Amino acid sequence: MKTSFWDRYKRTICNLILVLVIFGVFMIIQYTAPATSMWFSVLRKVCTFALAAVAMNLLNGFTGLFSLGQAGFMLLGAYTYSVFTIAADMRTTVFRNYGDSIVNFKLPMIVALLLAGLVAAFFAFLIGLPVLRLKSDYLAIATLGFAEIVRGLVQLTQFGPVTNGPDPINNFTSPKNIMVYAALAGVCICIIVLLINSTYGRAFKAIRDDEIAAEAMGINLAHHKRLSFVTSSFFCGIAGAMFAMCNSAVSSVSFTSAMTYQILLVVVIGGIGSISGSLIASFIYYASSEWWLKFLDLENENVPLLGPGFRMVVFSVLIMIVVLFFRRGIMGTREISVYDSCVRIGRFFSGKGKKTAKEDAR
Repeated sequence: MKTSFWDRYKRTICNLILVLVIFGVFMIIQYTAPATSMWFSVLRKVCTFALAAVAMNLLNGFTGLFSLGQAGFMLLGAYTYSVFTIAADMRTTVFRNYGDSIVNFKLPMIVALLLAGLVAAFFAFLIGLPVLRLKSDYLAIATLGFAEIVRGLVQLTQFGPVTNGPDPINNFTSPKNIMVYAALAGVCICIIVLLINSTYGRAFKAIRDDEIAAEAMGINLAHHKRLSFVTSSFFCGIAGAMFAMCNSAVSSVSFTSAMTYQILLVVVIGGIGSISGSLIASFIYYASSEWWLKFLDLENENVPLLGPGFRMVVFSVLIMIVVLFFRRGIMGTREISVYDSCVRIGRFFSGKGKKTAKEDAR
């Protein structure tokens, strides 16, 4: 019996409608909110770190490789993007301590973004050859060490004509329209989702669940681990370029190990192995830390505890509560399905909430 087009793609269509609604909300905020609204800075950062969290989840959650080198790959992407998008007449000003930049031309924004991802992917391929032989904590330590090495190297004055040494890089292309960030993050995350749902994604999950069984099924462990590592790093590089665009300046001091831990925290809160969870957790994490709880840093004579730093104390307590009550994260390993949610809600209000899971899935 042939299934109809709707029956085959109903979940995909409903999820696409949700994506369009989210883009519509972004558009409304972009063209109606005041220029000084916190929505702009928060949503730019949410889009940036949502992409970084999903890229990390591809590696940690879906392939089972525990890497902590995300800040290093984001740094490579940020520096690559910024260096190649500085206006030609501003290069002498930016690199004034080193005479001029080795790069004397400007690339279009999209080309520079792709180059940022490719540079990060190239270095991931190089270091992946030796470090992907390691497992668990040893892999995490090795990749964390790589990130710190890269951060130290870009600050050296010997690389000044390329990285501007310890001085920040500015005057590069930095769009402020949140639709640009939403589109970049949306396209990249869609590509990651397609990869996860492909045969490669099924191989990643098999490796995560049991490497011995995966190898017995004919899966090339080294090839698929390298593919996951390089792909994740590619999108981290693009996220790093978006981070540079957010700040309108690039400095190595921003890409510390604390950045990697923040991304890991977002993945854990959302659910390791859930794309939807990473997106939800990114919004909650950065909206709370950057905006909603900011009033706690304001000193108040009537409330002794209020003052600089108290916001992060409260935020940390809230994170602990979330982790205690949601051991596997907000979403666990589940994904949002608009269609299934609508079916459950409809049956609940119609008095058919006790239908079997098999009937719900139809």
